Amino acid sequence: GRELFRSQRKESEVREFGNEEKGELYSYTEEPELSHNRRCFEEDFHTQVPHRRWLELDRAQQKAYVMRLLDGLEVVNRDKRLRVARAILYLAQGVFGDCDNEGDVLHWSRHNSFLLYQLGTFSAFLELLNMEIENSQACSSALRKPAISLADSTELRVLLSVMYLMVENIRVEQETDPPEWKTCRETFRMELSFPVHTEEPFALLLFTMVTKFCSGHAPHFPMRKVLLLLWKVLLFTLGGFEALQAMKVRRREELGLPPLPEDSIQVVRGMRAASPPTCAIELVEQQQQQPQQQQQKRGHRSRRPLMKQDSLDIYNERDPFKNDEGGVDEEENDDMDSGIEGELDLMERDAIIPAMPAQRLPIERVSFPKGLPWAPKVRQKDIEHFLEAKEVQETPCEVLYRAMLYNLPQYMIALLKILLAAAPTSKAKTDSINILADVLPEEMPITVLQSMKLGIDVNRHKEIIVKSISALLLLLLKHFKLNHIYQFEYVSQHLVFANCIPLILKFFNQNIMSYITAKNSISVLDYPHCTVCDLPELTAESLEAGDNNQFCWRNLFSCINLLRILNKLTKWKHSRTMRALLVLDAGGVYALKVKQAMMQLYVLKLLKIQTKYLGRQWRKSNMKTMSAIYQKVRHRMNDDWAYGNDIDARPWDFQAEECTLRANIEAFNSRRYDKPQDSEFAPVDNCLQSVLGQRLELPEDFHYSYELWLEREVFSQPIRWEELLHCQ
Repeated sequence: GRELFRSQRKESEVREFGNEEKGELYSYTEEPELSHNRRCFEEDFHTQVPHRRWLELDRAQQKAYVMRLLDGLEVVNRDKRLRVARAILYLAQGVFGDCDNEGDVLHWSRHNSFLLYQLGTFSAFLELLNMEIENSQACSSALRKPAISLADSTELRVLLSVMYLMVENIRVEQETDPPEWKTCRETFRMELSFPVHTEEPFALLLFTMVTKFCSGHAPHFPMRKVLLLLWKVLLFTLGGFEALQAMKVRRREELGLPPLPEDSIQVVRGMRAASPPTCAIELVEQQQQQPQQQQQKRGHRSRRPLMKQDSLDIYNERDPFKNDEGGVDEEENDDMDSGIEGELDLMERDAIIPAMPAQRLPIERVSFPKGLPWAPKVRQKDIEHFLEAKEVQETPCEVLYRAMLYNLPQYMIALLKILLAAAPTSKAKTDSINILADVLPEEMPITVLQSMKLGIDVNRHKEIIVKSISALLLLLLKHFKLNHIYQFEYVSQHLVFANCIPLILKFFNQNIMSYITAKNSISVLDYPHCTVCDLPELTAESLEAGDNNQFCWRNLFSCINLLRILNKLTKWKHSRTMRALLVLDAGGVYALKVKQAMMQLYVLKLLKIQTKYLGRQWRKSNMKTMSAIYQKVRHRMNDDWAYGNDIDARPWDFQAEECTLRANIEAFNSRRYDKPQDSEFAPVDNCLQSVLGQRLELPEDFHYSYELWLEREVFSQPIRWEELLHCQ
């Protein structure tokens, strides 16, 4: 009964999750624009197709009407062009005026997105987007304004919304898709990955928008929509985590390496959360106070033992996060505990991994040693095999890296600037960028209720930006690492140089539990619910109470992404670990208070990296954490993480280590991506045998005129023997 209940709950959560993903595209301030889009469509549609509804038209009639709309995008009048774009946006939003429920809205949104793509809508909107990016009048107007609002980015928001809905709807595969939709999906993916008409992939245009925004030249750019679209485009073109796992398996086969012993995704899904130390923060504070206490008690014999952690074993210890109320059934407690884990399973599947069935794969198929979830592996040999054989394959990842290469530092700095501005602990500064341009209304609120609604909208806006940046950075790091290790190191080093590590730790030096349980959402205003349901009257009490969710899946997703990025930046980098993690409160130790298996895993990975530098006293006082690291984190054959010696813990020369790595990266980029030299200075082959041994491509009709060529070019030409002797 419990398993049936959980499976039914997961299926309903999958549907809700799809709604929330599309709902995040819009701020609550944009809600009136939904009805504006509908009016623009219906005014035009009823003049062209009177007394009919969109749902009643056959496919040929729908195509004819869309083609007429696309012709309207070419008019000179800017206002008329915007009205046509709004009508197309209404189609992409699912013609909600003709629908009775949310499921119908999502169905027609998907149907219309494929129809729009087949008729060339994306290419037409791409041309309009390029025009708006280069619109110097809009940029100068925004720069002159003391305060920027939604009105300054109207055209851009409409264009980006249509493109986002098309990418997201076409990207997600469903079993019921007709064959022509599958063909469209692959064609669209190739079009975004390998551009034909332009020299750069679509993702690079979005990266350029990010840097232009951060430089201050285009403060009106709607960054939330740009970042969400960029993330989905990378997810579509590069592939999610399951596609990445399949690529790993295929590449290992090509290089003659043994197959992977397990699927990391399935192993993590099979883990259960452990009960964290009751006072994880107090442990750190008290350990810092121990030397002072020992000085005060010097001369007095004390048999008081070292302070120990509470148990991390979920089976033997009581969960400190459960209520103290009596009479609660054990089965209900179990369901409550699995809430965060189940929701994260959803986020993996739908936000980063392509869609898959709701039920879990059986963990018994994963092979690993008895008692431990991970199979040990030796790192050096695998990397040597990989580096010894590198044919350059023209993959979407390779095309993207080559396009990003020369401006990649600026892209990383811009993303981190926006991430800093969206951090929950950030304070407004005069030199910080304004990321609220696409959420603030033209007229500021005048009532308490309006102020509360705008405050929730602003906090939600920041959370969505953090989510999109953390997801796309993690996606880039993982794909570049698979494509070539130096591509990964190049991105990682520029993130480190831009202070990414302290920025991430800033998220975990706050009250992490309050961040994960934040309720910055108004569910009745979320798309598509607000388009088909009567909205209740909002009150200050209802806004303050928030929704019924016990946690915010969006913030949990972001925290796990940030932890994974931090692990990738510091893994096997002793200088980064010592100079960054240890200085700032021993890394994200506070995050152990969150009882979620995947998040705990990556916190424990961070602690494993630091263990050898924290000293014997710390290890002795944190044996439960040490035990949890041993049980949950992968270990390598030659890894002495738990027994740090003086050689491993010596102060590393930060500059020398990073400079050596940077020299290797620059040599790789120069060797592989530098443009060829001019022909005047190109090297010449002076070896006679080498030149004569080269195979030349001759035209097909050459053998017909071979004798004539010999007569004209060889026999009829005099031989100047003196010149030959002179050359010798």
